[in-house]
Amino acid sequence: MLLRRVALVLAVAMLTVLVIGLIAKQIADARFYEGYDPQAPLAVNIRSVTEKPDYELYDLVFDGVPGMAVPTLLALPLDGTAPYPCVIFLHGIGQDKRFMEQIAAPFTQAGYAFVCFDQYTRGERKLEKGNPLKDALGLRRRSALNVLETRRLVDYLVTRSDIAPDRIYLIGASFGAITGATAVAFEPRIAAAVMCYGGGDLDKLLSSDAAKSELGKAHWLVKTLVTYLTAPSDPVKYVGQVAPRPLLFQNGTHDQLIPNAAADALFEAANEPKERTLYDSDHVGLDEENTRAVLNEGLEWIQAIDAKRAGQSPADNPPGAAAQ
Repeated sequence: MLLRRVALVLAVAMLTVLVIGLIAKQIADARFYEGYDPQAPLAVNIRSVTEKPDYELYDLVFDGVPGMAVPTLLALPLDGTAPYPCVIFLHGIGQDKRFMEQIAAPFTQAGYAFVCFDQYTRGERKLEKGNPLKDALGLRRRSALNVLETRRLVDYLVTRSDIAPDRIYLIGASFGAITGATAVAFEPRIAAAVMCYGGGDLDKLLSSDAAKSELGKAHWLVKTLVTYLTAPSDPVKYVGQVAPRPLLFQNGTHDQLIPNAAADALFEAANEPKERTLYDSDHVGLDEENTRAVLNEGLEWIQAIDAKRAGQSPADNPPGAAAQ
């Protein structure tokens, strides 16, 4: 009898903890993208300004959500006349802001400012190595912060006299495309965006060949855990809100990291106007030549959109003229 009572008490306690946990997660999910306040003070610390061969590079830190300083690199054209149109670049899951120095030149040569920040857990914000649960929670937080910090970055950009506030664009690469689709949906001041080798539907995203190979027998467990923890960040829930602003989707038909089904899911969830280009390639970044071609075509697409917003004819701003 005593053992039965103890078992019953333990079962009730475990059920109570489970219910409380589920309720707490539902509340946290409902508040997932809370924290953006356009009226909050925006402190900016410019740490250095360096002249590079193709641009002037600002190393700065801006205030994101309360308690979060966001290290950022901003490249400004050496030639041309301000205010410049600007491209925000959201880097991939394993990169940091320094990657922008490898790809900024074509954009600045074409007359665009180019800016990239260290996403949470990367670059100057890298966390100590943790356990899988800690890593999954860090990914959940990063997914939300990418959206909030992109919006705060726009808050900063529009204060600069050398940036055209109505000609701000975004390119998201891989994880930057997955979270960037939501960032553009939430931030109406981003005029158009390129989703470079991204996807949606978390179950499909985490069913890639690379994930299965890397995780082996633990794949199902990890996929289930990450899908559950990051459920509110699925971009298919938000990308439809970008319209009527234009979107370009770029995907590789042999992408081992972003399955075709996930790429299709994100594209299909978006509303018109939208375009899509498919490349006979693996994931962006695995082939340098293909990566440059993809970025150049993304730049050309933005140039065509920007020419219309600036009231120019295509002859005034030939697509890709400086990106060859």
